[in-house]
Amino acid sequence: MARMKFLCDAERCIECNACTVACKNENDVPWGVNRRRVITLRDGEPGEKSISVACMHCTDAPCAAVCPVDCFYTTEDGIVLWSKELCIGCGYCFYACPFGAPQFPQDKAFGVRGKMDKCTFCAGGPLPDNSDEEYAQYGSNRIAEGKLPLCAEMCATKALLAGDGDVIADIYRKRILKRGGGTQTWGWETAYPGG
Repeated sequence: MARMKFLCDAERCIECNACTVACKNENDVPWGVNRRRVITLRDGEPGEKSISVACMHCTDAPCAAVCPVDCFYTTEDGIVLWSKELCIGCGYCFYACPFGAPQFPQDKAFGVRGKMDKCTFCAGGPLPDNSDEEYAQYGSNRIAEGKLPLCAEMCATKALLAGDGDVIADIYRKRILKRGGGTQTWGWETAYPGG
């Protein structure tokens, strides 16, 4: 079975934020929550790079390790999902995640977290595939439809890659060989140690 992964090629990202907008629109993400965002490294300095960041669906997800109610689970293809029914909004996952992926709605009074939200790799949640309930709580389930996450499909420069980790690694390896430069795989080793 394929192990689904994300990779953002910092040499190609132009900070257009199409991935962010595609995610918000496809999944009807609540106000104040950004499942995907574009950040700039070394902003204004020589060598400035932009990358698209979201949940990397880590091999050994630290968010799942610290969750006191075990609301996280990993699908057969390596996508890290969670149950909003089980989430108590403690915020431990937010502090454990090296990518800042877990988000909490900001529509309530200060200090009231609510249920956690994060990137689902467009794989929905624990409810029946493509049901109205699943969409309302977790967003689109493009994986059940045989599609890839919309953020990667909308990337005009194909900087953001999503899918089978082996295929993505091969695509990136070919790009590196073609351009003859160093790698810019920010977060890859953190999310997928040894792979």
